Amino acid sequence: MDTLGRNNFARLRGTLAGPVVLSHQNRQEQFFRFPLRMERLSGAEDVINVLARERLLQTDLQSAERIEVTGEIRTFNNPSGEGARLVISLFARRLELSQSDTDENLVLLTGTICKPPVFRRTPLGREICDLLLAVNRHYGRSDYIPCLVWGERAYDAAEWNVGTGVSLTGRFQSRKYHKTLPDGTLTERTAFEISVAEIERT
Repeated sequence: MDTLGRNNFARLRGTLAGPVVLSHQNRQEQFFRFPLRMERLSGAEDVINVLARERLLQTDLQSAERIEVTGEIRTFNNPSGEGARLVISLFARRLELSQSDTDENLVLLTGTICKPPVFRRTPLGREICDLLLAVNRHYGRSDYIPCLVWGERAYDAAEWNVGTGVSLTGRFQSRKYHKTLPDGTLTERTAFEISVAEIERT
């Protein structure tokens, strides 16, 4: 497998779930974003935001149905005060139309735990451990990626310390939740995180 950046690799294959729109411009280069929908084995769906350079958009994605994107998980802080504080998306390195009817959602990460792990149980009683993983880029910056470890692995992860290096395989997932605003109103938000399938210390 060609994993591009070895410590941060993601490959998503799914269906275009909305329009391709201009995100921002940096150094006279335009970047566009679009949502990609993938179905889990359970039938639930993940809708992930993809960020791509203009030069990757050689094909008319507006009329495309199936798309495969290879790239990296990227994060940045949202200073606007609206929506999530941490914005998480897939930064595309390769983008192509796909003939496959099978959805794919694969993430490989290697990084360092940068906050104390939090062990908890879901309302249905499943064990879960929240990890925040710092994953280095090539030029000195890092992406801070929230990860969820389940079951027996959650017990192990809860014992790890800040600074522990880990390598994991998982899925880039979206999750709806409700947040109470300062004025008492309830609003729906979407969280993006990596649901971990396999994890080990490095």
